[in-house]
Amino acid sequence: MIVVDVNVLAYLLIPGKYTEAAERLFQEDPAWVVPRLWRSELRNILATYMRAGQMDRAEAMLIFQRAAELVGSEEYEVETADVLRASEQGQCSAYDGEYLALAEFLDLVLVTADAKWVRAFPGRAQSLSDH
Repeated sequence: MIVVDVNVLAYLLIPGKYTEAAERLFQEDPAWVVPRLWRSELRNILATYMRAGQMDRAEAMLIFQRAAELVGSEEYEVETADVLRASEQGQCSAYDGEYLALAEFLDLVLVTADAKWVRAFPGRAQSLSDH
């Protein structure tokens, strides 16, 4: 079981440069955990693709549904104090802090494409490119 940031989830479901790495990660460990925030963040990614004319609403809805099925019940609320501590330590947004705080709370690795997180949380955060 691993925590993944929303970009890793998007890379798995939206074909692109990092899809193969996300697929390898999913084969290694298909039990992905996320903070409940993932829903809003993925909606934002999908809306960005729609605005750019790279997908229509029906395709975006399908991708969101596939993501929800993949995550299943493995989404969690994170304590505010934990999010703020992680955000301060990693010098990152509270949104990013949710993923880091969840990984710490569950004592799991966070897999991310964000090198800043990997530098700020060695041992806790791993790069998607390492998989």
